[in-house]
Amino acid sequence: MDGEKASSSSVNVTIADECKIFKLKKIELLNLMQFLDEDIRNGLGRETNHSSMVKCFITYVQDLPNGTERGKFLALDLGGTNFRVLLIELVDNGNYKMKSDVFIVPSKIQTGKGTELFDHIAECLANFVKENNLDTKTVLPLGFTFSFPLRQVGLTRGHLINWTKGFACSGVVGEDVVQLLKDAIRKRRDVKIDVVGILNDTTGTLISCSFRNPNTKIGLIVGTGCNACYVEKVENAELFVGDHSRPHVVVNSEWGAFGDDGKLDAVLTKYDREIDEASLNPGKQRFEKMISGLYMGEIVRLAIVDLANQNKLFNGRLSEQMNTKGMFDTSFMSEIERDKTKGYTTIRNRLSKMGINDPSLVDCVNVQYICECVSTRSAHLVSVGLAVLLNKIDDSFVNIGVDGSVYRFHPFFRDLIIKKTRELIKPNIQFELQLSTDGSGLGAALVAAVVSRD
Repeated sequence: MDGEKASSSSVNVTIADECKIFKLKKIELLNLMQFLDEDIRNGLGRETNHSSMVKCFITYVQDLPNGTERGKFLALDLGGTNFRVLLIELVDNGNYKMKSDVFIVPSKIQTGKGTELFDHIAECLANFVKENNLDTKTVLPLGFTFSFPLRQVGLTRGHLINWTKGFACSGVVGEDVVQLLKDAIRKRRDVKIDVVGILNDTTGTLISCSFRNPNTKIGLIVGTGCNACYVEKVENAELFVGDHSRPHVVVNSEWGAFGDDGKLDAVLTKYDREIDEASLNPGKQRFEKMISGLYMGEIVRLAIVDLANQNKLFNGRLSEQMNTKGMFDTSFMSEIERDKTKGYTTIRNRLSKMGINDPSLVDCVNVQYICECVSTRSAHLVSVGLAVLLNKIDDSFVNIGVDGSVYRFHPFFRDLIIKKTRELIKPNIQFELQLSTDGSGLGAALVAAVVSRD
């Protein structure tokens, strides 16, 4: 890894030895690929889906944009503590105009009643419509990106399987979230919005990238959570109940749950187990918890605390901040790994803000190395998933649409994924990673446009 090369020569031997638990050998990655490939194939099967942790939900998205779509479309993108409302106007030559606002889901709503969540979303939608002077008497088509595990039974019907990413709203699991949103909008009586399609953020990312690159066959998110979708042959998707005259359908893998049955146990560290046990959903989403931005910083913090308690960092000194769960944000890792200054100025400043004053240069190097090991493991696990999907699609070239804060902002993440994925895929396959410019929000609007077009 690029960051490791810059610092590994001066990393404390003891720290390097302790961090070996994060370094996955190629044979371990290949074993995980075999397990994940089996789970995806089982997830697609009518008789085997129930036994697979990777559920491979059918999205019912079969048509991608073809460039003829025109008009104004709303999009709602809900996938974490913030959500976006967008107005997309599709014009000629594949161009579009966009306005958007970001709204916050307060923590009390994230863990409150489901009706409160959807009432809050409906209020924000209504405010957005009015602020942008849209006609409140005309029905506005909306694409809804809902980035939580969803079992769809149609393009406009999707039942929540379970909450992830810190959400725990009551009365929503098992319910049709489209209907809950429609009920909240209808209850207001001040706007007319028709939810014409629901999708998750990976599907939105795939569609937004396919708008510019028709070879896009995979959508990947590495942010607060981690998931991927891909284009599958209809005959392989045995649970699909729809138009079989069209050859393909987008499948939402929900690979974050990979390993919930123990298939990751051989590569889990004590820190992974501690995070899982302390989470809102213990035993669930274990693959995601090893990869995503919601957890990576906490893995690093736990490692730092453990090593300091063993007198292997900071001469055994720890601060209240460093001892507090959630205080070491994943964004700190990007700052720390990017620091190549002679005196490690950025690392010193970051540690000082965490209450660790006057760390030695060796401490700075060691903290950087811990961050590198955790982020590299994350990227390599993403490579495992991408390699399985690329080998399964087996096209000579596949464009992969990618979004998410970890992918966007980590200095080496993209390069780490590319290098390791190339080592794991069939030699005849080429691929590119394309950053999704406007992400899953644009994808949701494009789904609404495609539905309106058809």
